[in-house]
Amino acid sequence: MIITCIILIVLGIAAAPSIILSKKPNAKDILDKLVPFQGWLGVIICIIGIWSLIGSIMGIKVVGQAPFYWLAGLIVSLVETVLGFIMGFNLINKYLLSHSPASEEKGLKLMAKLQPMQEKLGIAAIIIGVIALIIIFI
Repeated sequence: MIITCIILIVLGIAAAPSIILSKKPNAKDILDKLVPFQGWLGVIICIIGIWSLIGSIMGIKVVGQAPFYWLAGLIVSLVETVLGFIMGFNLINKYLLSHSPASEEKGLKLMAKLQPMQEKLGIAAIIIGVIALIIIFI
Protein backbone atom coordinates (compact mmCIF):
# COMPACT_ATOMS: atom_id res chain seq x y z
CA MET A 1 0.00 0.00 0.00
CA ILE A 2 2.79 2.43 0.86
CA ILE A 3 4.57 1.70 -2.42
CA THR A 4 1.36 2.29 -4.38
CA CYS A 5 0.88 5.64 -2.60
CA ILE A 6 4.44 6.71 -3.41
CA ILE A 7 4.10 5.61 -7.04
CA LEU A 8 0.78 7.48 -7.26
CA ILE A 9 2.47 10.65 -5.98
CA VAL A 10 5.34 10.26 -8.46
CA LEU A 11 2.92 9.65 -11.33
CA GLY A 12 0.93 12.71 -10.27
CA ILE A 13 4.09 14.82 -10.31
CA ALA A 14 4.94 13.50 -13.79
CA ALA A 15 1.37 14.20 -14.98
CA ALA A 16 1.30 17.81 -13.78
CA PRO A 17 4.78 19.16 -14.51
CA SER A 18 3.73 22.73 -15.36
CA ILE A 19 1.97 23.17 -12.02
CA ILE A 20 4.91 21.67 -10.13
CA LEU A 21 7.38 23.88 -12.01
CA SER A 22 5.33 27.02 -11.34
CA LYS A 23 5.55 26.31 -7.59
CA LYS A 24 9.11 24.90 -7.53
CA PRO A 25 11.23 25.99 -10.52
CA ASN A 26 14.19 23.95 -9.25
CA ALA A 27 12.16 20.72 -9.66
CA LYS A 28 12.99 20.59 -13.39
CA ASP A 29 15.95 18.26 -12.78
CA ILE A 30 13.76 15.76 -10.95
CA LEU A 31 11.04 15.93 -13.61
CA ASP A 32 13.60 15.38 -16.36
CA LYS A 33 14.66 12.17 -14.61
CA LEU A 34 11.04 10.93 -14.55
CA VAL A 35 10.31 11.46 -18.26
CA PRO A 36 12.01 8.27 -19.54
CA PHE A 37 10.03 6.15 -17.07
CA GLN A 38 6.62 7.81 -17.22
CA GLY A 39 5.29 5.51 -19.96
CA TRP A 40 6.13 2.30 -18.11
CA LEU A 41 5.05 3.83 -14.81
CA GLY A 42 1.73 4.74 -16.45
CA VAL A 43 1.22 1.22 -17.79
CA ILE A 44 2.01 -0.35 -14.42
CA ILE A 45 -0.33 2.03 -12.57
CA CYS A 46 -3.05 1.46 -15.18
CA ILE A 47 -2.83 -2.30 -14.60
CA ILE A 48 -2.85 -1.82 -10.83
CA GLY A 49 -5.85 0.51 -11.20
CA ILE A 50 -7.78 -1.99 -13.32
CA TRP A 51 -7.00 -4.74 -10.81
CA SER A 52 -8.11 -2.51 -7.92
CA LEU A 53 -11.24 -1.47 -9.81
CA ILE A 54 -12.21 -5.11 -10.29
CA GLY A 55 -11.57 -5.69 -6.59
CA SER A 56 -13.75 -2.70 -5.68
CA ILE A 57 -16.59 -3.88 -7.87
CA MET A 58 -16.35 -7.41 -6.48
CA GLY A 59 -16.24 -6.01 -2.95
CA ILE A 60 -19.39 -3.95 -3.34
CA LYS A 61 -20.94 -5.84 -0.42
CA VAL A 62 -18.61 -3.81 1.84
CA VAL A 63 -20.59 -0.65 1.05
CA GLY A 64 -23.09 -1.39 3.82
CA GLN A 65 -20.35 -1.98 6.39
CA ALA A 66 -17.72 0.59 5.36
CA PRO A 67 -19.04 2.92 2.67
CA PHE A 68 -16.26 5.50 3.05
CA TYR A 69 -13.54 2.86 2.73
CA TRP A 70 -15.16 1.36 -0.37
CA LEU A 71 -15.75 4.77 -2.00
CA ALA A 72 -12.16 5.84 -1.30
CA GLY A 73 -10.87 2.62 -2.85
CA LEU A 74 -13.08 3.11 -5.89
CA ILE A 75 -11.87 6.70 -6.40
CA VAL A 76 -8.22 5.66 -6.06
CA SER A 77 -8.79 2.84 -8.56
CA LEU A 78 -10.41 5.18 -11.08
CA VAL A 79 -7.67 7.81 -10.78
CA GLU A 80 -4.98 5.13 -11.12
CA THR A 81 -6.62 3.59 -14.17
CA VAL A 82 -7.31 6.81 -16.08
CA LEU A 83 -4.06 8.58 -15.21
CA GLY A 84 -2.06 5.42 -15.87
CA PHE A 85 -3.74 5.09 -19.27
CA ILE A 86 -2.98 8.71 -20.13
CA MET A 87 0.65 8.50 -19.04
CA GLY A 88 1.23 5.10 -20.64
CA PHE A 89 -0.80 5.66 -23.79
CA ASN A 90 2.17 5.72 -26.15
CA LEU A 91 3.29 2.28 -24.97
CA ILE A 92 -0.25 0.91 -24.83
CA ASN A 93 -0.82 2.14 -28.37
CA LYS A 94 2.50 0.76 -29.61
CA TYR A 95 2.16 -2.73 -28.13
CA LEU A 96 -1.61 -3.31 -27.98
CA LEU A 97 -3.69 -0.97 -30.09
CA SER A 98 -1.54 -0.54 -33.19
CA HIS A 99 -2.23 -4.09 -34.36
CA SER A 100 -5.82 -3.17 -35.21
CA PRO A 101 -6.68 0.10 -37.00
CA ALA A 102 -10.12 0.17 -35.37
CA SER A 103 -8.64 -0.27 -31.88
CA GLU A 104 -6.01 2.36 -32.55
CA GLU A 105 -8.66 4.84 -33.73
CA LYS A 106 -10.82 4.21 -30.63
CA GLY A 107 -7.76 4.61 -28.41
CA LEU A 108 -6.86 7.92 -30.04
CA LYS A 109 -10.43 9.19 -29.62
CA LEU A 110 -10.43 8.17 -25.95
CA MET A 111 -7.05 9.80 -25.43
CA ALA A 112 -8.31 13.03 -27.01
CA LYS A 113 -11.13 13.10 -24.43
CA LEU A 114 -8.88 12.25 -21.46
CA GLN A 115 -5.85 14.40 -22.28
CA PRO A 116 -7.41 17.68 -21.02
CA MET A 117 -7.90 16.07 -17.60
CA GLN A 118 -4.24 15.04 -17.20
CA GLU A 119 -3.08 17.87 -14.92
CA LYS A 120 -6.21 17.73 -12.75
CA LEU A 121 -5.82 13.98 -12.36
CA GLY A 122 -2.12 14.49 -11.58
CA ILE A 123 -3.00 16.87 -8.76
CA ALA A 124 -5.70 14.45 -7.56
CA ALA A 125 -3.15 11.62 -7.58
CA ILE A 126 -0.71 13.66 -5.49
CA ILE A 127 -3.40 14.63 -2.99
CA ILE A 128 -4.80 11.09 -2.75
CA GLY A 129 -1.32 9.63 -2.35
CA VAL A 130 -0.39 12.08 0.42
CA ILE A 131 -3.69 11.61 2.26
CA ALA A 132 -3.36 7.83 2.03
CA LEU A 133 0.18 7.98 3.43
CA ILE A 134 -1.01 10.18 6.29
CA ILE A 135 -3.86 7.76 7.07
CA ILE A 136 -1.47 4.80 6.97
CA PHE A 137 0.95 6.37 9.44
CA ILE A 138 -1.67 7.73 11.86
